[in-house]
Amino acid sequence: MNTSALIRPAWTPATIALMVIGFMVFWPLGFAMLAYIIWGDRLDGFKRDVNRATDGIFAGCRRGSDKAARWGHGSARTGNVAFDDWREKELERLAEERRKLDEMLTEFDDYARELRRAKDQDEFDRFMANRNKSTAPTTTGTTEATKPATPKRKGPNLLDD
Repeated sequence: MNTSALIRPAWTPATIALMVIGFMVFWPLGFAMLAYIIWGDRLDGFKRDVNRATDGIFAGCRRGSDKAARWGHGSARTGNVAFDDWREKELERLAEERRKLDEMLTEFDDYARELRRAKDQDEFDRFMANRNKSTAPTTTGTTEATKPATPKRKGPNLLDD
């Protein structure tokens, strides 16, 4: 089995061609290929170090979640039956209190929504009343004195020619 790769971190014709093409297409690609040729053999050690670091970080997260489970954020038992029973009753009481608060919040949201709807309806009614008042035609009789005077034409109209 052949273990040599066509593109490996070395000065091969393929890597040189890819570097030149990278510079012609988009110069950062050419620099990336050059960096791979020069420092690519160090990538295995870099990957190993990164994997170790991330494993350490996630191991710390697992330890933190174990502590959270021990301190009441999970269903872990302490071994003291009396304490565990008291804790479960308190958690149930708190869950019931939370449910009541959520119901009250829902009721208040409904109440506030209805108030906004009533206020909007009142403002809309006031707007329509003002609009109808300002655009309503006057029903008072118009007399000859209140009509605008139209000039009486004498002679031929120039536009009729």
